[in-house]
Amino acid sequence: MDSSMFIGTWWSLVPPLLAIVLALITKEVYSSLFIGVAFGALLYTGFHPWNAFVAFFDIMKDSMNLNILIFDVLLGMIVVLMAKSGGSAAYGNWAGSKIKSKRSALLATTGLGVLIFVDDYFNCLTVGSVMRPVTDRFKVSRAKLAYIIDATAAPICIIAPISSWAAAVNSYVPEDAGITGFQLFLRTIPYNLYALLTLAMVLYIIISGFDFGLMKKHEINAANGDLFTSGADEFQNVEPEKGTENGKVVDLVLPVLVLIISAVGGMIYTGYLGGATDIITAFAGCDAETSLIFATLITVIFTMILYLPRKVMSFKGFMDSLAEGFKLMVPAVTILVFAWSLKGVGDALAIDDFVSGIVGDASASVFIPAVMFAIAIFLAFSTGTSWGTFAILVPIVTAMFPGNLEMMVIAVSAVLAGAVCGDHVSPISDTTVMSSAGAQSNHINHVSTQMQYAMVVAVVCFMGYIIAGFVKIWWIVLALSLAMLLVVLTFMKKYAGGRDETETAAAQK
Repeated sequence: MDSSMFIGTWWSLVPPLLAIVLALITKEVYSSLFIGVAFGALLYTGFHPWNAFVAFFDIMKDSMNLNILIFDVLLGMIVVLMAKSGGSAAYGNWAGSKIKSKRSALLATTGLGVLIFVDDYFNCLTVGSVMRPVTDRFKVSRAKLAYIIDATAAPICIIAPISSWAAAVNSYVPEDAGITGFQLFLRTIPYNLYALLTLAMVLYIIISGFDFGLMKKHEINAANGDLFTSGADEFQNVEPEKGTENGKVVDLVLPVLVLIISAVGGMIYTGYLGGATDIITAFAGCDAETSLIFATLITVIFTMILYLPRKVMSFKGFMDSLAEGFKLMVPAVTILVFAWSLKGVGDALAIDDFVSGIVGDASASVFIPAVMFAIAIFLAFSTGTSWGTFAILVPIVTAMFPGNLEMMVIAVSAVLAGAVCGDHVSPISDTTVMSSAGAQSNHINHVSTQMQYAMVVAVVCFMGYIIAGFVKIWWIVLALSLAMLLVVLTFMKKYAGGRDETETAAAQK
């Protein structure tokens, strides 16, 4: 199989691009991913039918991350348990008494997304489950909710030192880079323009009430009572039960706190098991996936102890919730498996070698950060994975600047930012899928609306990384980039005719 003429060539980009195009045309993700993986298997085997059939399942089996699947299923169980306990409803009632406007509801959603920084999957599902009843009350479209969730998931995790993402980036930095992975990650934070500017854009849009493009259409429909615009039927059978009257706000808050504390504690513990001598090195060398599984398992046990003695739910209801949580995650898990398989096909076709060949032995050019940002966007968009893009490009970038640490930091920051951006605009991205699931928004609606918003930030970031190549001072780069974004958004708002009419419509209700 390894003798296929397509390995290491531009054909390695065809399977993910085929899946992307089919997903956008057919608006059906499962078959698009399947066809992309199947075509990749044919390329890998030189179009030998039987070998391609065998390779298809071998790649799928080898690409699956069982730890992440277990974590997702346990997380789905926790989400359903919190909902059926009445905790989500109680929080919604409490929030309803405190939140008095659409703007406040969106700010509260953003704040909750920022606070849940340990893992993007947990962020997507928890924020969606908790805030969906509140945002529904103020007629926020599901597409807008999905955007807020997605914009405060990966962008927060990629600038949070205590997160599964920090551990992942650390693992991709070669030992001979001249700096430890965790130290490099810390130095990339102020240069991570996409993450920081995305958060700034979210705040601008919420405070100003400005929406544009397809999102504006969704918000107008929501103001008129249609929260979905399209695709509402797919969520009719997965709405969590209203919950019991015995549910309290603590039934939501305490499990979330236990999950965060357990995850952080697990990361520290596994880091020390790996030979760490202090907390910083413990986080840098932790086993993030095992820690997250441990945290979700502890939280499931904790919810049983918290709910059953108080008769918030029966034992049968508790066990039924576990099964419902599994079912809730089936669509996301299915897409994840196919998305991982698509990445596995890319690995088999040596897509990293092809990218390395394009990049070549570039010198420390001032334009390299901007170029790497664009390449990372394209790669993450095509493969649907930020972490896979990190794994391919971070070692390449660190090798490009052996004697120029500041340029290495800027270029790695550009890779991290571009990977998150590409992840955001990709319909096969796991975090994009999870955001759709958390908001219970039609997936294609979420992708199409978020893409327009993300690309505004991406263009500004590209200019920012050109500036960074010349200036090499983070606060100047960040200040100029933020100013550019505000100018662009203000111009667009003025050109669009002032405040979004949906804000006025919502205020009149």
